[in-house]
Amino acid sequence: MLASAGVAHDVRAPSLDESTIKRGFAGDGASLALTLAEAKAQSIAANFGDWVIGSDSTISVDGTLYSKPRDRGEAADHLAAFSGRPMLLASAVALANRGRLDWSQADTATLHVRTLSANFIADYLDLEWPAVAYCVGVFRIEARGVTLFDRIDGNHFTILGMPLLPLLSALRERKLLPS
Repeated sequence: MLASAGVAHDVRAPSLDESTIKRGFAGDGASLALTLAEAKAQSIAANFGDWVIGSDSTISVDGTLYSKPRDRGEAADHLAAFSGRPMLLASAVALANRGRLDWSQADTATLHVRTLSANFIADYLDLEWPAVAYCVGVFRIEARGVTLFDRIDGNHFTILGMPLLPLLSALRERKLLPS
């Protein structure tokens, strides 16, 4: 998304144990995504003398937060649990500089999962695994994942994994992008 928007960037892995944050967390999916995005940005910015963007996404269905599937069997279980239910996808983005959080924002979209048969789930995973193994909702909306849904309410970029338009605005406000 950043490259497509013309934002020059390098990719760096955060030094962060997400499971520790998730284990002690008591908020909703949007709050968790925001907390993780902020922690990621700060963890990299602490060791890097420039602006850092951190992002994260969460999925919740019927109040249950889901993590990325550990394996294909768990991916199938997740899809079966999502079947016929609205999925809340929260994506967050944060900006940090020299270890200090400067700005952050979260956004939520609702994806209405159609009823999925066991055969559809198996066929879908035959085609999409392992690419969706790294996706918290077991889908890539820009690929076959779009076939999981009857309706989608929310921003396209949020669904792709980051509230891009607010980020671009924040970058322009900080004179990191031309306005």
